[in-house]
Amino acid sequence: MSGIELTSVSRWYGNVVAVNDITMTIGPGVTGLLGPNGAGKSTILHMIAGFLAPSKGTLTIGGKPSWENPEIYRSLGLVPERDSVYAFLTGEQFVNATAKLHKLPDPDAATRRAIEMTDMAAAKDRRIATYSKGMRQRIKVAAALVHDPEILLLDEPFNGMDPRQRLHMMDLLGKLGAEGRVILFSSHILEEVEKVSGTIQVMVAGRLAASGDFRAIRRLMTSRPHVFNVRSSDDRKLAAVLVGQPYTNAVEFTGRGSLQVRTSDFGAFCAQIAVLTRENGIALRELLPTDESLESVFGYLIAGSSSSSAQGQGS
Repeated sequence: MSGIELTSVSRWYGNVVAVNDITMTIGPGVTGLLGPNGAGKSTILHMIAGFLAPSKGTLTIGGKPSWENPEIYRSLGLVPERDSVYAFLTGEQFVNATAKLHKLPDPDAATRRAIEMTDMAAAKDRRIATYSKGMRQRIKVAAALVHDPEILLLDEPFNGMDPRQRLHMMDLLGKLGAEGRVILFSSHILEEVEKVSGTIQVMVAGRLAASGDFRAIRRLMTSRPHVFNVRSSDDRKLAAVLVGQPYTNAVEFTGRGSLQVRTSDFGAFCAQIAVLTRENGIALRELLPTDESLESVFGYLIAGSSSSSAQGQGS
């Protein structure tokens, strides 16, 4: 079994379009599926896993459709975002039951290996009901890895993990990808994705907004225009100073006792505004970004995705 191919794939529920005309190729290594909540990431993972049929387009794993093809589960592991565990079982019992469902020749040995890989050996005899969110995530990963799959799909796998658990899981995914496995995981946090992934697929409102190396995606996100609300002891004087700076695109008075500044260089603006106010005897009272939500960042990406320099590097 080789890579995953999506060609003009769409999925809708009645009048609601969850995934809209997605084409991408996911090969060996770690690929991050990045986007805000509701972007269609889980729908894509569920279609790849064969739980949903595309409403339009084709989706194949190793050249064969995933829908109505139970054979893919011999080589595929899935870690869903929602808990899919029996809380009355111990961690070891849960993973072992999965090993037996796969009819592995030595389910006990496979169980030990998977639990050790996910650093859950110390808690294997505890009931899952007593696990933290991060521990439940890791035992789900152990169950997904117990049959040594070539493809691993993970939906928001780092949710609930503490920093140590997160670093361990990132290291594990990196090692699995380096072995030539196909690893695809979803996240709404760029920093999580770029620490693990070589390739990033950016989803916005069901569409593929950008695709490529994480460095190219990071450049797109940080080079976009930024808007700040600024309050000072002398807004008129500060406006005059800022207008003359090369990184300032526009300065407006809001009518609420502040300035709205649009800048093309986030780093230069943040580094220089304190210097400029001090040199001109102005007290800086407030500096707030107004458009730093994920929806704003991804909205900018999708607006410019048709001419994105990163498009095509991993799609």
